[in-house]
Amino acid sequence: MENLENNTNDALLVEQLSQKVKELKKEIAKVIVGQEEIIDNLLISLLARGHCLLVGVPGLAKTLLIKTLAEVFDLSFSRIQFTPDLMPSDITGTEIIEEDQTTKKRAFRFVKGPVFANIILADEINRTPPKTQSALLEAMQEHKVTAAGVTYNLPEPFFVLATQNPIEQEGTYPLPEAQLDRFMFNLWLDYPSFDEEVEIIRTTTAENKFKLNKIISDEEIGRYQDLVRRVPVSENVIEYAVKIVNSTRPGNNKIKFINDWVSWGAGPRASQYLILAAKTKAIIEGRFTPNIEDVKSALVPVLRHRIIPSFNAEADGLTSLDIIEKLVKEIHT
Repeated sequence: MENLENNTNDALLVEQLSQKVKELKKEIAKVIVGQEEIIDNLLISLLARGHCLLVGVPGLAKTLLIKTLAEVFDLSFSRIQFTPDLMPSDITGTEIIEEDQTTKKRAFRFVKGPVFANIILADEINRTPPKTQSALLEAMQEHKVTAAGVTYNLPEPFFVLATQNPIEQEGTYPLPEAQLDRFMFNLWLDYPSFDEEVEIIRTTTAENKFKLNKIISDEEIGRYQDLVRRVPVSENVIEYAVKIVNSTRPGNNKIKFINDWVSWGAGPRASQYLILAAKTKAIIEGRFTPNIEDVKSALVPVLRHRIIPSFNAEADGLTSLDIIEKLVKEIHT
């Protein structure tokens, strides 16, 4: 396998990306206070061609963060507010009848929906029925939309960030596990620290107009996404990722607490995302190949929504996070 370090063009791209990410973070920091880990994971997910599920209470600047990200990346942005009466065509688009003023002939024309943008914010995705949820999830998987037998390609890069409110569960339609699995990361937004909140209040209650510089174009993102796929990974790093994911599955498991506390474990997609996240993190930091620590840094956002705790775990007050933490201590590198 060719080493990126020995490939001059790729080595330059790694250096360039590392520098651009520093500039990106500086621009985002003009608008967003704190949330460094969330921003890092959003960048990793975008460059790895993944999608994110953001969980956080209202008022934590989820929309502002995504809009800012779209602006500094020079990408088109679309926000879809999911409601119980939202229809699939409200997302993908619909066909309308148009009449030619000259010939008076009528014909159908497809009007593209809000899903035709680079970055999609699917706000409160669990507020809409499964039929509408699946319209977005199909677009996420295929990067295409089919209407009346005609297939339309979505713009590249295509990045979906779906949000969920962890508190208000009345009148919601939780995403099934198979659909949750399509999200690379499950990210939880925490409340800001005291100092961060003081800074937020200071900046948002004064007249501040920040001009954001566009750092990376859509073409450059495509090049960096291709670069991620070319990053070589050593066998022991792949084996560690697979060993961790494999150990989350109950049944023929030698780890007793997994059999006791887990109903369903993570599938192969989790191993793929762990390696992609590790590769992306490495090149963002200017390194040419990932290590086991890079895999460990992605374990929580990749596995959190893929491990389903059993009734026993819930009775013991344990969450998927507790299980991941215990598993990392159990699996030695």
